[in-house]
This record gives sequence, structure tokens and C-alpha cells, in this order.
Amino acid sequence: MGRKKKTLFQKYLGGDLKFKTYQKVGILLLIIVFSGFLGWLWEFSFAEVEGGFRHIYIKGGNFLPWLNIYAYGAVATVLVTYKIRKYPWVVFAVSALLNGTIELIGGWLVFTLYHGARYWNYSHVWWGMGNIDGFVCPLSAIVFGLGGLFTIYVLLPFCVHLAVCMSKRAFLALVITLFVLVIADDITNLTLKNLGLPTAMNFYEWLGFKYR
Repeated sequence: MGRKKKTLFQKYLGGDLKFKTYQKVGILLLIIVFSGFLGWLWEFSFAEVEGGFRHIYIKGGNFLPWLNIYAYGAVATVLVTYKIRKYPWVVFAVSALLNGTIELIGGWLVFTLYHGARYWNYSHVWWGMGNIDGFVCPLSAIVFGLGGLFTIYVLLPFCVHLAVCMSKRAFLALVITLFVLVIADDITNLTLKNLGLPTAMNFYEWLGFKYR
């Protein structure tokens, strides 16, 4: 009997896949788009549960459902843990430490650059025990570790599947369209904020949504 043909995921884990430059870049850009959306969905769901489903809460500062800090964390996770993807526990530990550090630095930068502003604060919740100045806590690091596992074993293989199975033209069209949309939205809102003009957050609050 002949050798059993490997699945795409098995080739991914085994390092058998060889990517062209446009595929490598496209995969990373898709990680940025999808992880930012999934991060927003996680935050939105958590806010709804925490708020008792009394309101529709808006997370982040963009018009689109996308959070940039999750995108940065996911890309960093891919770049750091891709070569050790055969070892899930190592991926978990590295992802927890890496993204916990990103959250700490990101929270501190927002606090410093925007005169004491905080987009999150673990000091005021019971599950934030052991937090560092409210910017990061052990439980959030564990969640980031689990997120790293999802990124490496679910999200990244999905993006690889798109890169391998779609035609070059279709893949690039998908990547460019999605990436331009979220980055243009992010830059627009950052510019509006720095100019002191109404942002997406103000727009959604005007519509009656709650910001949490």
C-alpha cells in the first residue's frame, strides 16, 4: 500500500509547505484583520456578560469591529512561536508571556501619552488579582496563552488554507480589500482623536450605544 497522503494541516505542522512572498505577506495581513476582529468579538461578548446584557456595548475606538492591540499581539505570536508550533505547551507559555508584556506596555503607553487615560483596568475587578498597575493580570495572561493556541492551531492554518487554495488574484484581492478597510478605519480614528474631533466612539454614543 502507498503512503497515506498528508493533510494540509499536517504539512503545516511538519514544515512541508513552501510559500511564495505574496502568500507570506498576505497571510500576515489576514492575521492582522481576523485577529483584530476576533479580539473585538471577545471584548464585546465579555462586556455583554459583565453588563448583564442590559445594553449593547461598543469596544475599541473604530467604526469597524476591530481592535488593533489584538492584531499586534497575534502577529507577534505568529512571528515568535511559528517555529515551535509542534509544542503546544511551549506555544501557550510563550504566548502568555509575550502578549502579557504587550498588554502591559500598551496600557502604559496609552496612560502616559494620553494623560492618564485607561482603556482597561484590572485593579477594579475581582479576577484581576495580582495585577500590575491595573494594566495586566495573571488571568489575562492565561487568556492570551489560550489565544496564542487558537492563533497558531486554528487561525493561522485557516489563513494558510486560503493562501494555498485560492488563486493568486483572488487571494490578493481578498487580502488587500480587508486590510485597507481596517487600517484606513484605524488611521482615521487615530487622526480624529489627535485633532480633538469626534471619533467613532462619539458617533456610536450619539446613536445610544454604551462604551465600556
